[in-house]
This record gives sequence, C-alpha cells and structure tokens, in this order.
Amino acid sequence: MKMRLQFAISVLFVLVASSCSKETIGNADIPIPENKNAVQVEQELLGIVNAHRAALGYNTLVFSEVAYSYANEHTDYMIAKGSLSHDNFSARASGISSEVDAEYVAENVAKNYATAIEAFENWLDSPNHRKTIEDNFTHTGISVKTDASGNYYFTQLFYR
Repeated sequence: MKMRLQFAISVLFVLVASSCSKETIGNADIPIPENKNAVQVEQELLGIVNAHRAALGYNTLVFSEVAYSYANEHTDYMIAKGSLSHDNFSARASGISSEVDAEYVAENVAKNYATAIEAFENWLDSPNHRKTIEDNFTHTGISVKTDASGNYYFTQLFYR
C-alpha cells in the first residue's frame, strides 16, 4: 500500500507544476497550488487513480466525455440536495450504456475532502469504493464541483 501511495504521490508531483502551499501526506510534502479550481482537482484525481491502477498492473482509464457529462449532472444534483447520494444511478448507467454501448457502469461519490489525494485515500479505505477503482473498467469521467460554502463534491463514473 505504501509503495502504491508513493507512486501516486510521485505522479501528483508531475501533475502539479506550480509551487505554492504544501500538504503533508505521510512523510511527503505535496505542493498544492493556491486557488486551485475544481477542474484541476478532477485532473489530479484522474492522475492519482490511474497511477494507482498502473502500480497494480491494471490498465489506465481513458477519459470519457459521456461519463463526465453524467458525472457533472449528478454532482450538481448532490450540491442542490446538500448531501451525498447514488440517487438515479440506474438512469445514469442506462444513459451511458446506450450512448457508448457500455456493458457495466459503476460510481463513486464523495464530499468535503479538501484535495484529490484525500478523496482518493478515503475511497481506498472503503472496500466497495476500492473495488470500483480497481475493477476491470476502461473509461471514466470525474466531476468535482464546490457548493456555495466552497466544499468539494466528487462523482466518478466508470464503465467498460
């Protein structure tokens, strides 16, 4: 686990080009750009998930505009509701399946994590979320948005 996290952190160093404040995870200081927007967090999270998968010998996930669109809609829904949910997941899965001929769709959601690595680590601590991250998927879309208070909401959709 520590080796995989170190690999993910090293990929994060490549993804984060600007230096600013630092966040400490374990013994590693990770530069966190100031005024990071949600799109940067999405990109970092995709890089971290793919680095983790690669470290385990799995394929990396290809970004999907279709999954991203559905993830964005669901993130907006959770923000409007003010809580996490998998409400209407079957409709999202059906929509993705019909648009890209996917045979299987899954979803991870989270909220109130300050960074991509924090959301990722908490997903890994959950057996069901970890299984989704490490499953035999080919494509993903990650939506990260903030509510009016600046709290992050995360939706990651996976399919194969």
